Amino acid sequence: MSELTKYTGNEDESKYIIFKINREMYAIDVESVNNIIQMPQITRVPSSPKYYKGIINLRGEIIPVMSLRRRMNFEDDAYTNNSRVIILNIGEDKLLGIVVDEVSEVMNIPESIIEQPSPFIKSKESVVRGVGKIDDMIISILSVESVVGQRMAS
Repeated sequence: MSELTKYTGNEDESKYIIFKINREMYAIDVESVNNIIQMPQITRVPSSPKYYKGIINLRGEIIPVMSLRRRMNFEDDAYTNNSRVIILNIGEDKLLGIVVDEVSEVMNIPESIIEQPSPFIKSKESVVRGVGKIDDMIISILSVESVVGQRMAS
C-alpha cells in the first residue's frame, strides 16, 4: 500500500492558480484564493500607495484592490477582456483583490520541483518565494504575505 501512496505523489503537491503578469507566468496557492472575478468598477482612494488601485464592492463587502503589476514595478495595468481580480484571503475575515492580466489554469505543482529564487533577489523586497520548472515553463510562485506587505497585514 505504501508503494501506491508514493506513486500518486499527492502528498508532495499543492494546487496553484496560474496567471500572467507582463507575459510571465506566476502562481499563488489556491488555498489563499477566495474568488476570481472579471474586472469590476474600482473606486480610487486618495493618498493610498501607488500600487493600490482603490476599492471594490463585492456582494456588499468593501475590498481593497492592488495592482500586482505596480507592486512588482512593471508598467501600469492595461485592462483587456482577460484581465481579472483574484480575491485573496489575507487574514481572519480580511480580503484583498489583486489585478492580473490573465488567469490561465489551476495546476498541481510538486513542492520538490520548487526552487528558491536567485540569491540576487533580495528576499525582503521580493514577492517571489520560489520558482517552479514544469516542462519548458518557468513559473514564479508568489508569497501572499510578501504581496500583501506589512501595511495590509496589520
